[in-house]
Order: sequence, then structure tokens, then C-alpha cells
Amino acid sequence: MSDADLVLEGGGVRGLGTAGAVIRLLEEGYTFQRVAGTSVGAVAAAFVAAGMGAEELREVMEDLELSLIPDRERLGPRPMPGVPMLSEGVSLLRRHGAYQGAWIHDWIRTVLARKKVTTFADLRREDSGDSAGLTDDQKYKLVVMATDVTRGRLLRLPWDYHLYGLKAEEQSVADAVRMSLSIPFYFQPRALTHGGTGQDSVIVDGGVLSNFPVEVFDRTDGEKSRWRTIGVRILPDLPAGMAQLFSLPALKLFPLLHLLQQVVTTAVVGNDQSHLDRPGVRERTIAVDLPALGVTDFGLDLAQRQEAVQRGWHAADAYVKRCPTDPD
Repeated sequence: MSDADLVLEGGGVRGLGTAGAVIRLLEEGYTFQRVAGTSVGAVAAAFVAAGMGAEELREVMEDLELSLIPDRERLGPRPMPGVPMLSEGVSLLRRHGAYQGAWIHDWIRTVLARKKVTTFADLRREDSGDSAGLTDDQKYKLVVMATDVTRGRLLRLPWDYHLYGLKAEEQSVADAVRMSLSIPFYFQPRALTHGGTGQDSVIVDGGVLSNFPVEVFDRTDGEKSRWRTIGVRILPDLPAGMAQLFSLPALKLFPLLHLLQQVVTTAVVGNDQSHLDRPGVRERTIAVDLPALGVTDFGLDLAQRQEAVQRGWHAADAYVKRCPTDPD
């Protein structure tokens, strides 16, 4: 086996490619000491941090019912289903997101519970060889990225819970991942309440500020890294592929929101691109090519899903052949 850290980019349905890549790396014998992710990358990261192996991850992803993820909010006091377009429009105006995000939240919680992971206390790690500068709040197997639009800052959870008067070990892993999944205008944002003041912060997708935080585990004490960091990227460089990345018909009802969505999409893809061009970054990155697959294409059929997973598997296989695991 070979130790490594793993960082997974956000990208909605394109995360099927992430799953395929991670499955191949696990098959190769990698043991991931720490895992970080944004948005859908945070989902896969949480599952890997919880101890899933290749076959278990494959089974979980095959069982995921993509069509249930865009969960329309019910209209009116009676239990009637949401109405297409109308429900999304009302939710955008009332709750700043077309879909609730409740179904995917419950699914993540259920899957993690099967691995006996509920709070970050279940993902605690102690390693005397870690960077000397790590705080107690940074000694966890998992880090997920989210964006606090109230305070205007990137959140690295569980590292930053202390800023809100909260104990990291007591916080729900599924809640943190759901915060990271809050694609602006698509899923309703989440609230993070300060434990002391009671003030709420509005939290959206981590990709707004850091969609591919491949440097998050780099040592800061000047010592040589004990193992490599492997990143998995699923979005194309700008300007390629921008048109198919994000599609929400209801936004066309609100021209201003549609413009803002385009700004956000550009930020999600472009914010990390300058970092990717720094020396050595792309060399530790597996880029999964997923042409014509949009972030919100939740209507994929079985063959399309399998193709996306296979593309990720083959991208990681090429990396494994180029960069074999370290000798034991």
C-alpha cells in the first residue's frame, strides 16, 4: 500500500468521473490519510475518509438515484408535489435556491451512518509526524470547503468551526458536506449559527472561492512531505465547456439572476485556474475528460452514468501508470 492525501474538485454530476478515478486509486492500493473536497468532491471525500473501499464506493454510486437530487419544494400547505418551473421560480425568490437539497443531505447522512460516521469526532486523526503548525482543529481525516457569503470568507470545515464558537468534534459531517453542496441558485443555501452570539451566516458552495484546493495539505513547517497529494479535477479550463457546465431553465425567468449565475460559474471554474498553472500542480492532478456533461445533468441514463465513471477510471489508470505507487 502507498499513503497519499487526496483532493477532489467540485462539479455536480461530473462527480461520477471523480468516483471512477477514486475507485481506480483505491484498487491500486492507495491509503488516503487525509481527504479534502468541494461540493460533489466533498461527498466522495467524506465517503473515502469514512473508510470506503473501491467496491463499496462503486456500489454506493451505482445505487445513487440521480433523478431524486433536484427535489422541488412543495407548494402550499397541503402535501402536493412541486410544479416544474413554477416551484423552482418560487423557491428562487423565497429561499434563494431552486431546489431544497434535502434528499441528497439525507442520503449522505444515511450512507455515512452505515460506516459509523456521524460527527467529525468519528474522523479524528492523531499523527506525530504532521506539520508542526497544525492546530487541534486541523487534526481530522476530512476537510470540506464552503463559502460564507455573510462574512465574505472561505470555510474549511471542520478547521474553521471555532470561528463560530462551535466545537469541531461535535459537528455533523453530513451537514458540512451539504453546506459545501449549495450550488448558488440551484440548491438552497444553508445557515451556520454562531454558538455564542446566535448570529446566522449564509453558506453556499465552496467552489465560489476554492473549487480545487489541491494545496490544502501542503506542509507549512519547511519539512519534506511524507507522501504525495493527488488531486482529481473534473471541470475544464476556461473558456472550454462553459456552456454546458450549468443549466437551470428557471433562471431565464429572472434575467438578473441569470447574469449572476454566469458570474458564479466563471468564478467556480476560473478561480483556481491560475493556481493550476503554477509549477508542479498539474503534475499531481488527474484531469477527467467529460465532454458535453453538465454539472446539473441529473437525467443521465445508465449507459451515460457508466461512461462517466469509466472515464474517471481510465484517467486515474493513466496516472497510476505514469506515477506508480511508492514502494513499501
